[in-house]
Amino acid sequence: MKNLLAAAVLVSLAGTTFAQETPPPAPDPAAVQAVKDFGGNVMPIAQNDPRLDVTLHLADKDVTDDALVVVAKLQPIVWLNLAGTKITDAGLANLAGLTTLEKLHLERTAITDAGLAHLAALENLNYLNLYGTQVTDAGLEHLKGLKNLKRLYVWQTGITPEGIAKFKEALPEAQVTAGLELKPAEPPAEEPKPEEPKPEENM
Repeated sequence: MKNLLAAAVLVSLAGTTFAQETPPPAPDPAAVQAVKDFGGNVMPIAQNDPRLDVTLHLADKDVTDDALVVVAKLQPIVWLNLAGTKITDAGLANLAGLTTLEKLHLERTAITDAGLAHLAALENLNYLNLYGTQVTDAGLEHLKGLKNLKRLYVWQTGITPEGIAKFKEALPEAQVTAGLELKPAEPPAEEPKPEEPKPEENM
């Protein structure tokens, strides 16, 4: 009897382990094809990790908010690159439900403070690039609840050193990059000239 109970427990545990390791379902093929039709790409982040890396920054067509409606149908997305696209603040509303998102590129888009409000629930976001956008200090207020945010890029935006300092009070572990601090190159120090030998005095 004990052997039967032990076997039953083992079978139950094996079933639980299998359920935990069951990979996520394959992404919607129609959505994948739609992204490719925009000139983008959808692929797993690694050979043994089926979570998705979605890239639209090299698309050969204009990528607008319509593309984000399609992107929202792909799960689970971990990395999303929208750099240089023509998305707007309204389009970012489609990303509000992508809670698996960890890395998001929005550089060189028309995103403003209003668009960042749609990112406030992306609890797993650890990387956000806002370079070359119209975001200001007010936009950072929407990001203060993202406890996993570790890297934020804000150069060539309206964000000020004061705004960054306040943001760091809420997320002290976040590394905020506001641009390279270039210092003028100093001319190399002149090497001392060897002393010329003094002429011998006539004896």
